[in-house]
Amino acid sequence: MQNRAVESQKSPITEAKVNLGRMLYYELRLSKNHDASCNSCHDLAKYGVDGQPVSDGHKGQKGTRNAPTVYNAAGHFVQFWDGRAPDVEEQAKGPVMNPVEMAMSSDKAVVAVLKSMFEYVDAFKKAFPADKDPVTFENMARAIGVFERRLMTPSRWDKFLNGDQAALSNAEKAGFNKFMEVGCQACHAGAYLGGEVYQKLGAVKPYPDTSDAGRQAVTKEESDRLFFKVPSLRNIDRTGPYFHSGKVATLEEAVKEMAEYQLGKQLTDDEIASIVAFVKTLTGEIPAEYIKPPELPKSTAKTPKPSST
Repeated sequence: MQNRAVESQKSPITEAKVNLGRMLYYELRLSKNHDASCNSCHDLAKYGVDGQPVSDGHKGQKGTRNAPTVYNAAGHFVQFWDGRAPDVEEQAKGPVMNPVEMAMSSDKAVVAVLKSMFEYVDAFKKAFPADKDPVTFENMARAIGVFERRLMTPSRWDKFLNGDQAALSNAEKAGFNKFMEVGCQACHAGAYLGGEVYQKLGAVKPYPDTSDAGRQAVTKEESDRLFFKVPSLRNIDRTGPYFHSGKVATLEEAVKEMAEYQLGKQLTDDEIASIVAFVKTLTGEIPAEYIKPPELPKSTAKTPKPSST
């Protein structure tokens, strides 16, 4: 993986879109009660997660799935655990309108908030100069997506792949060999070591928690029951708790369970520690300057008030 953005033909990256997207990512007024933003559940200073099994939403409601990191997510083949969004631009629409998350009543309500502040109107004009009416729900999502497309975290593993043999210790190299020997790469492959396929939870041995139907909830096909997007292993030691449920607290337990239920193997503590040593080399540096919270437009008298419901 290179330290560069994942481009999209549908929404080409420009600095104006990035700047707008950064503002919108941190904007609390995109939520019904003006108390939640994208960053609330996907904290960029904390590797794009909030560290909770499931996130807190509108009026204290709890979600049903663990909030995955947004870092490197633009490189995945689909978004959300069940793949219901094809890209980060489409994904950005979901939480804003979800009644459990940011709970905005409609796309028109979102646009009304944005149009009430001239700074946003100006920023949308700069980001989408060809549009007669640039302040739209669609363009909001596009701007957030474009900002996320530069949230890349190259790591020591990439230095190693580029020829720097000293980037990894002997123990970490041994961990990679164990990772391959056990068969982890069957699902965790490619530039992101995941994010490329769906896989059934409990592929070899039935998984004990089958309360979440996974992709079946989207497709309504029985053959998709318990299938989830395979997560990327990049920054995995900083993005727990684990799995779609967030019920697995440690990386060691996650490795143990995946070996057992996905590969039918019982790993020793030493084997688990070796694999963990390797996957920790996939942790990159947070782009501190890029994610620096911007100064947001000040509220105006016209700004719609937070809801009491």
